[in-house]
Amino acid sequence: MPGPSALIPITPSQSAWNCIERVANRQPLRLGLRQHRLPRIWLGITLGLLTAGVAGAYWWEHQLPLKLEQAAQRGDLDACLRYASQLEAFRWLDGAAPSEQGSCRRRKALLLWNQHRWGEALALQLQLVNSRAGSAGDEQRLNGWQTELQQRALGLYRNGDLPGALALLELMGENRRADRSSLGDRLRQGWTRNRLQLERAKGLVAQQRWWEALDALNRLDHPWWVKQASGLRARVERAISRLDHDHGAQDAHGPLPHMVPEAQLDAEVRKRLARGENDWAAFEGACRALGGRVVEAGPETACQR
Repeated sequence: MPGPSALIPITPSQSAWNCIERVANRQPLRLGLRQHRLPRIWLGITLGLLTAGVAGAYWWEHQLPLKLEQAAQRGDLDACLRYASQLEAFRWLDGAAPSEQGSCRRRKALLLWNQHRWGEALALQLQLVNSRAGSAGDEQRLNGWQTELQQRALGLYRNGDLPGALALLELMGENRRADRSSLGDRLRQGWTRNRLQLERAKGLVAQQRWWEALDALNRLDHPWWVKQASGLRARVERAISRLDHDHGAQDAHGPLPHMVPEAQLDAEVRKRLARGENDWAAFEGACRALGGRVVEAGPETACQR
């Protein structure tokens, strides 16, 4: 008999081995089942959320007409417009456009216009015109507002406020275009032309070329710039009047043989200016036509024979 401390080898029976194999193989089987079930669970959750979202949107879309009507009845134009915008987003459902939708936009646009918030009023009125709730009357009102803003802009322009005029035109997209065909482009061109013409007149006055300066001043066609040039024009006209007086005194004693008569020269110059010649070319041509030649007589230019 072996002692108590001796090791006795134990050999598992066949049934024990079978039990061990079943336990060892059971965990991978459960993991495989869980891996197959997980995508189905996520798919079910996703489909559930999508279904709930669509159902919620469908329910809210059918609530909007009532909320829109209630907002219109109590005069809450901001809420009315908010519901109208939401309702437009659901057009893919049934394309409905209740009359309250147009009514709220129409009333809000008019309110903004009366508050001189012209840009917001135009944007909302344009949105109304382009919607199913718009009418021919809405389009006429939009055109009338645009015409009124153009007249306001022109008034500011005539009074010398070019930036203010352009700011109004910008509300309608008439401030600037790539082809320079907008009303704002034309106003800028007219403003620049008058400014340069006045600067040219000042330069001619500095050289005491009075007739050419007067012609430059006569080309001003903007009321504000004409007013700015009024002092310069008075100076030019006084200088011309003084020259006419001096020449008249000379004529009383008989015309000087070496000077072209001023009246004839003036008439010939004006005739050539009317034909479109520039002032200097008109003066030179008139002098030659009257048998004279242009000479520098001190600080002034004269026509002598």
